[in-house]
Amino acid sequence: MTTTPDIPVAVPAALSMLMTAGMAGTFFGFSVGVMPGLNAAPASSAIDAMNAVNARIQNPVFLAAFVLAPVAAAAAGTLLLTRSGSGAAWPFFAAAAVYAAGVILPTAVVNVPMNDALAAVAVHGDPARAARIWSDYAARWTTWNTLRAAAGAVSLLLTGYGAYRWGQGS
Repeated sequence: MTTTPDIPVAVPAALSMLMTAGMAGTFFGFSVGVMPGLNAAPASSAIDAMNAVNARIQNPVFLAAFVLAPVAAAAAGTLLLTRSGSGAAWPFFAAAAVYAAGVILPTAVVNVPMNDALAAVAVHGDPARAARIWSDYAARWTTWNTLRAAAGAVSLLLTGYGAYRWGQGS
């Protein structure tokens, strides 16, 4: 017996997984590669580079994936509630909540304000000041960024579990 895929559920479920994976991977890459690389550079260069990245990452593709990942997960959960396998809805709702609390909230409360403060400093010609500012920024920013990567990974696992349960008909 062949079953027809439930496209209205599959689309937001797949999109939530793809966007969440992209965000978790971005944050992971920053914590394990980009920030250690910047830490190896002179502080004023690291500050300039981070400011350039922060300005360029605010683009439609990144922002859409960042904001819409939990929306798509919640949409999949809502649609699944109307199906016989509504038990699969709850992992998608949990994924949206984890993402909102562990990715969006720290971004808005910690990482973006830190980025804005870094963009406002002038350190050229004062290497000691640049080193202090970068050292304080990089350690705290990376800690919070790693939390975002972990929350994104948990959210991704929850969407995967929801998809598994949906496939099992529960």
